[in-house]
Amino acid sequence: MTDSKYFTTTKKGEIFELKAELNSDKKEKKKEAVKKVIASMTVGKDVSALFPDVVNCMQTDNLELKKLVYLYLMNYAKSQPDMAIMAVNTFVKDCEDPNPLIRALAVRTMGCIRVDKITEYLCEPLRKCLKDEDPYVRKTAAVCVAKLHDINAQLVEDQGFLDTLKDLISDSNPMVVANAVAALSEIAESHPSSNLLDLNPQSINKLLTALNECTEWGQIFILDCLANYMPKDDREAQSICERVTPRLSHANSAVVLSAVKVLMKFMEMLSKDLDYYGTLLKKLAPPLVTLLSAEPELQYVALRNINLIVQKRPEILKHEMKVFFVKYNDPIYVKLEKLDIMIRLASQANIAQVLAELKEYATEVDVDFVRKAVRAIGRCAIKVEQSAERCVSTLLDLIQTKVNYVVQEAIVVIKDIFRKYPNKYESVIATLCENLDSLDEPEARAAMIWIVGEYAERIDNADELLESFLEGFHDESTQVQLQLLTAIVKLFLKKPTETQELVQQVLSLATQDSDNPDLRDRGYIYWRLLSTDPVAAKEVVLAEKPLISEETDLIEPTLLDELICYIGTLASVYHKPPSAFVEGGRGVVHKSLPPRTASSESTESPETAPAGAPSGDQPDVIPAQGDLLGDLLNLDLGPPVSGPPLAASSVQMGAVDLLGGGLDSLIGDTNFGAPPAPVTTAAAPARLGAPISSGLSDLFDLTSGVGTLSGSYVAPKAVWLPAMKAKGLEISGTFTRQVGSISMDLQLTNKALQVMTDFAIQFNRNSFGLAPAAPLQVHAPLSPNQTVEISLPLNTVGSVMKMEPLNNLQVAVKNNIDVFYFSTLYPLHVLFVEDGKMDRQMFLATWKDIPNENEAQFQIRDCPLNTEAASNKLQSSNIFTVAKRNVEGQDMLYQSLKLTNGIWVLAELRIQPGNPSFTLSLKCRAPEVSQHVYQAYETILKN
Repeated sequence: MTDSKYFTTTKKGEIFELKAELNSDKKEKKKEAVKKVIASMTVGKDVSALFPDVVNCMQTDNLELKKLVYLYLMNYAKSQPDMAIMAVNTFVKDCEDPNPLIRALAVRTMGCIRVDKITEYLCEPLRKCLKDEDPYVRKTAAVCVAKLHDINAQLVEDQGFLDTLKDLISDSNPMVVANAVAALSEIAESHPSSNLLDLNPQSINKLLTALNECTEWGQIFILDCLANYMPKDDREAQSICERVTPRLSHANSAVVLSAVKVLMKFMEMLSKDLDYYGTLLKKLAPPLVTLLSAEPELQYVALRNINLIVQKRPEILKHEMKVFFVKYNDPIYVKLEKLDIMIRLASQANIAQVLAELKEYATEVDVDFVRKAVRAIGRCAIKVEQSAERCVSTLLDLIQTKVNYVVQEAIVVIKDIFRKYPNKYESVIATLCENLDSLDEPEARAAMIWIVGEYAERIDNADELLESFLEGFHDESTQVQLQLLTAIVKLFLKKPTETQELVQQVLSLATQDSDNPDLRDRGYIYWRLLSTDPVAAKEVVLAEKPLISEETDLIEPTLLDELICYIGTLASVYHKPPSAFVEGGRGVVHKSLPPRTASSESTESPETAPAGAPSGDQPDVIPAQGDLLGDLLNLDLGPPVSGPPLAASSVQMGAVDLLGGGLDSLIGDTNFGAPPAPVTTAAAPARLGAPISSGLSDLFDLTSGVGTLSGSYVAPKAVWLPAMKAKGLEISGTFTRQVGSISMDLQLTNKALQVMTDFAIQFNRNSFGLAPAAPLQVHAPLSPNQTVEISLPLNTVGSVMKMEPLNNLQVAVKNNIDVFYFSTLYPLHVLFVEDGKMDRQMFLATWKDIPNENEAQFQIRDCPLNTEAASNKLQSSNIFTVAKRNVEGQDMLYQSLKLTNGIWVLAELRIQPGNPSFTLSLKCRAPEVSQHVYQAYETILKN
């Protein structure tokens, strides 16, 4: 009878009966009862009440019964942790059982019981099993270490299990080696900074030896580990490639892709002149082709990986075009992917074959596929110049079929062909115009309108054609409306006499009757251009178009290099780095290919290139939408600032000029809001991390997005200008930084007998370019004995001049009575920006790079905080802890911060538990900043 009988019982008092059966003396009855319990547990019944009775059944030699009891234990240990401790003795016993299968079973179950109370009891049995004479037990124990690390990492480190795991890499049994590598890789992923897999040529040699004898999954673990190794020279890279190449003929596609990943990575280090390089290219093609004979789902994964490989090294598959030809029974997702690779491999040698195929596809029944095929013909024309003629005639043949969607796609791609080869194929325009009426998709209509506008002088009835589109202007999509507006303006500039009415009609439709801001703005710009300077309008609107490149959809090179390191994983299917789709970012490490052998890369200091800045040889990458948004919003908020800011290195020395050009413009100057005379300085970047200070900054945290609402420490307000010195006006204030914005919080008190109005404020040039980002807004007149609180937003894009002391700020305030001057010191921590966290490698390199004479040491006394509290407090003021370690009982915090002008400051904070004195060492390329950074530390930690 089958096991299904265990699932069919519906008796009452079932638990009671099971209890009796579990305590029976007959072995068979006991086994039947445990099976029933497991069956009930499987269908979701709560049988946790039987815990002690089931655990009693563990004392048996029957392996099947033991497995069932362990299964039960794994399920209920979490909800019954106190009861689970009863089972510990049996585990300890089973770990010394003469049967290796039972020893391994005990270790495997121990790893699956995720109960903190039990873990410490399991350390001894696990230690024995890691050194067991049977390889089956050792390989199971290796995986158990990774599971235990997940539950309690500290315990695993204290017990020395990680060192034992490292020793297992030298084990004589290949499966033990593979599992040890898998466990260490898993642990290393959750601790990216720890150097657990300390690979060297000797350990690599052991892994390669084990590779030949492992199971397929063991081979994958080892290959993935090899892919993270950096050979010391091209000879070592070549020898590893030679030993990995046989894996390409493995039956398991995952092993093949892992081997391809290793070879693709190490090929970077081989010179292209080597004979071996050519041999390797030839060896890589057959396994990739073989992957395409698998079932469709596997084909798709293989094709997504091949797509990356072809972008990196098209020469590997350049002779294999035929395998990417579409079969009639391929699913659509495979067809589209094959089509993409066909275009990437298209060249002068095979273009005739490719075009014949594509023309065939364009007559298929699947609409999506046909569209993609027509587009592919256009892409081939743009990619292979010699084939353009042929492609255009193929597209014209397709237009003659009069199939609506084919015609529309053809027109879209012909527009691009015109742009790539100007003055070559315009003879086909007449054919295109015949199909105007059949166009109903926005993209095709927009393409056709562009063609008519661009070549208006060759089309006799261009004005009539555009007028026909204009009739339903408001029903068109934005894309078509914008294109129509531009096309009619082009037409007007080419034939001004005939089209005056038409252009006026489209401009009024765009500017007066439209709700779309893009359309309105473009309309107004054209209107102003045409009415003020038609010659300039001609130069703008009829400017020569840049030629379009053949591959517009290539993956950006640095991302491609990273994705090559992830071949055979989800990242290679999504074509996105893991950080884009792995939640929480646990264990996501950015990988990159090794540098080419010939190149010697210079490492830049963080001052010259902020962390993550592209080095010189990298292609320009279009910035992400968010960056553009930040830059656009930063263009025009608040009053204009006086000249570009200066980088810290070029701070001018010199006497403070209180009345010359800086503040004297206040006196008798009615136009107070106007900026002072611009300072002529060497052009510097327009934005050195200056926060955007305006109402918008509260909505969009446009600086690096890390600022917390709690903000940094704010000092209590102090009196900056006493009433005696300012004819009755008293000014107190403080500086704050919140969510990336700096502000000066002022309190104005009128202690005079007359009303005060017309307030305004201006700063003298200062070390960090602090300036008001908006006028001083005192909304109502300030009556006698009245106090008003104002928050004045500041930015750091004002004029720069080195002050003494560095954080001195000279301010002038004007009202209807007079102009008053005062100076105040701002705390430096309001200038610490939110993206001041350096990564560890960069920190280490920069610390070494900054000369020792730039290091300054300070003592912070009477500070009762512990390490954790100090670190958190400093972090809320944008001083970030990069790393932490304990040396001889002292806690060392390594910290970084960045000032608004891009200067980095690195710090080492030493804290002895129980001692209220901290030692602070600071390193910076501008050592004059150190004293003020130390004062900021002291202020933050003590308040």
